[in-house]
Amino acid sequence: QVHLMESGGGLVQPGGSLRLSCAASGSIFAITAMGYFRQAPGKERELVATISNSGSAVYSDFGEGRFTISRDNAKNTVYLHMKWLTPEDTAAYYCSAGTYSGRTYYPAVWGEGTQVTVSS
Repeated sequence: QVHLMESGGGLVQPGGSLRLSCAASGSIFAITAMGYFRQAPGKERELVATISNSGSAVYSDFGEGRFTISRDNAKNTVYLHMKWLTPEDTAAYYCSAGTYSGRTYYPAVWGEGTQVTVSS
């Protein structure tokens, strides 16, 4: 079983930056990809970015150019660095672990989520 521990959320001003971290533990051999999703109040959960074990990253349209997902395999940790944040980025951000099938990412395990609030 895989357990995900998230950290790094908080309050940030518009235009600011924030880095989220997600540390995986347990049966990590089963993980071939990790990713972040987000969910704003009243909206569906949406994909932010994913990264494969080899480091290949995929971003949503709203994240391209502003968000960077990376991983430290030695620490079994994935990072999501976000910059130029706007109030529209306010949401609960969820880390996930899963697999790719073709170009589609399938999350299998979820973290508890961390709140990101962008406000002046």
